Amino acid sequence: MPILPTPPVKRKRGRPRIEGLAQRRAEEILPVAIALFARHGYACTDLQVVADKLHVGKGTLYRYFPSKKHLFQAALIRVLNGMREAVDAAVLQEADPLDQLYAAIRAYLGYFDEHPEYVELIIQERAEFRDKKKATYFEHREATVGRWHEFYRGLIAAGRLRDVPVERITDVLSNAVYGTMCTNYFAGHEKTLAQQAEDILDITLRGLLSPQEAARRTSFNGSPAKDTAQ
Repeated sequence: MPILPTPPVKRKRGRPRIEGLAQRRAEEILPVAIALFARHGYACTDLQVVADKLHVGKGTLYRYFPSKKHLFQAALIRVLNGMREAVDAAVLQEADPLDQLYAAIRAYLGYFDEHPEYVELIIQERAEFRDKKKATYFEHREATVGRWHEFYRGLIAAGRLRDVPVERITDVLSNAVYGTMCTNYFAGHEKTLAQQAEDILDITLRGLLSPQEAARRTSFNGSPAKDTAQ
């Protein structure tokens, strides 16, 4: 039986697809979008200005982001992913878990202190998209909180933290660092970020009560402990 020649492979017309091009294009677009959203606000940022800054046509933006809202959300997610990466990198530099916790808080505060435009995007989302049930920042926090729960469970199991619900620990510490970040943005900070991180951990881990007062109280609601000597 004769061997038939292999039919030629039909190639699609147009430019050949370059592996990873979409990701690279997005990475080029997002920093410019972040800067312009932060400077002018969401409503006053024209996508044509974004395109002009990148020296591309406006259609190029729509190829990767269907709308201005999609571009804004992608920019905000990039900010939050960058924050997580900065915290992770700082944690890896320390061996002791409590030193890792300090490093994480310091890195978090430093990330937003070095890039105040990132805080602007977090604020703008709440102002511009009030119909959104939960801000992207808090969605991101909920999606990554599980690993911190495990982190605190490990410290509790090792006898280094009190046996309290890990959800309570993450809520208190997360809100403390978030509030500090916002205060730094709006009012500045006199203390260094390292001192702020130390203050947060000193108050949350060591507390304010003297050992005598802590022993006298069963909770922080002002109710004294029962006198067991009676």
